[in-house]
Amino acid sequence: MADVDAPRPTLTRHERFDGLVFNLVSDEVDLGHAVVTRDYVQHTGAVVIVALNEVGEIYLVRQYRHPVGVECWEPPAGLRDVADEPPVETAKRELHEEADLTAATWHVLADYFPSGGGSSEAVRVFLARDLAPVPVAEQHLRTDEEHDMVGAWVALDDVLAAIPAGRVHSSSLVVGAMAADLARRAGWTTLRPADAPWMLPPTDRRRPGE
Repeated sequence: MADVDAPRPTLTRHERFDGLVFNLVSDEVDLGHAVVTRDYVQHTGAVVIVALNEVGEIYLVRQYRHPVGVECWEPPAGLRDVADEPPVETAKRELHEEADLTAATWHVLADYFPSGGGSSEAVRVFLARDLAPVPVAEQHLRTDEEHDMVGAWVALDDVLAAIPAGRVHSSSLVVGAMAADLARRAGWTTLRPADAPWMLPPTDRRRPGE
């Protein structure tokens, strides 16, 4: 079973909003049998990092998410907002900035579209292992929502228990934790290389400048 890369032609595009992180557009789309209008978010995409230590704990941050008004427990993550930066390099940068960690071993755990019916956002989830702390003098100065961000090591099994109990809600945590558990139970045979091919939305449907 596999998704099929089969974009339909866009006849006309109307730009509704140009924002800092995403744009809103309306496309007139030729489906072959009909022309329809589809409104969606043009997004740069993101990476997620499941940093797993030698005792089976993953590093999580609790970050305020304004649209839902919740401080969510999540893996470190970040936007792909640096042009031409390889995804794994974005992941390394975000792990450094949000967790004060580096990793010697990187693999791909999962790729997903958080809301394929309304957004072009594509997310790649990395597994980072063989971790080491960033020296204090080289740690990132956090600002805005990240300023008060709390970090903690949490057993992967405890995260897995929190998901069906409804105690955590972040899609990156749900996907990342379950994919890590699947890989662990398979003896890590499901892991892909850090530079594995990635099915991304067409360039014209992603936020310009990505």
